[in-house]
Amino acid sequence: MLTGSIVALVTPFTEQGNVDYAALEDLINWHVEQGSDGLVIMGTTGESATMSHDEHVLVVSAACELADGRINIIAGNGSNATSEAVHLTERMAHLPLAGFLNVNPYYNKPSQRGLIEHYRACCAASDLPQLLYNVPGRTGADVLPEQVAELAEIQNIVGIKEATGDVARVEQLRKLCGSNFILLSGDDPTGCDFILQGGDGVISVTANVVPQQMKAMVDAALRGNADEAHRLDEKMQAVHAAMFVQANPIPVKWALACMEKLAPNYRLPMTEPELPQQQHIEQTLKQAGIISAES
Repeated sequence: MLTGSIVALVTPFTEQGNVDYAALEDLINWHVEQGSDGLVIMGTTGESATMSHDEHVLVVSAACELADGRINIIAGNGSNATSEAVHLTERMAHLPLAGFLNVNPYYNKPSQRGLIEHYRACCAASDLPQLLYNVPGRTGADVLPEQVAELAEIQNIVGIKEATGDVARVEQLRKLCGSNFILLSGDDPTGCDFILQGGDGVISVTANVVPQQMKAMVDAALRGNADEAHRLDEKMQAVHAAMFVQANPIPVKWALACMEKLAPNYRLPMTEPELPQQQHIEQTLKQAGIISAES
């Protein structure tokens, strides 16, 4: 339930800044049709840091209702304050979730003891499985494989989204955490090699834009068909790069707006891309055949 091609889903907004639930429904239906294995709701790409707790819970609840069991839903439950992460976890624990994605508490740079106590408290708030989320570029702290192994001893920590881009960590994590510990890439440009080295899938930004292609690449890599996986991945590399010309989710929301999947609305402090980045994203989509060259 927590493996394969998982989309780090954006949150569509109206021009007034409210959640656009009609657009959210369309996105969920599209990903079901495209064959994605799961959706992360209210992660970084979903602009969770700009949402109130009530909004956060409402969006996750709506996603579960709209998905109606057709696709796995994973909820972001992280926060820089343990009490807030626990509160979010408790409020969503009754929902039909495949699990939680729990980011390393950002800004605080806790000690190893602080990390363990943080995750222990979050895991005590729900029996649902939880994935660690290691993204040093966002949190200011890198959870090293040895630390992951210690955290994996907590009963319902079942895996990690590893977003450093360091493919060598797959072997280290597998050796330290065992064959059943779920290893997911959170770095699109290296996701293919991550799986071929022994990973279990991706939680992807690019999959918002090319879900069918991402699913095909992940499936090929999981089968061990390196040639096919690399062939499919090569076709997405320019899109991967375009999705990170500015901070996520600025580029991916602009791309989806170009595809007419949502309106290009953001929550401050996120704003639309600068004009050169807009043009680069649009040109990349055209070259990849995602939008018409005439658009």
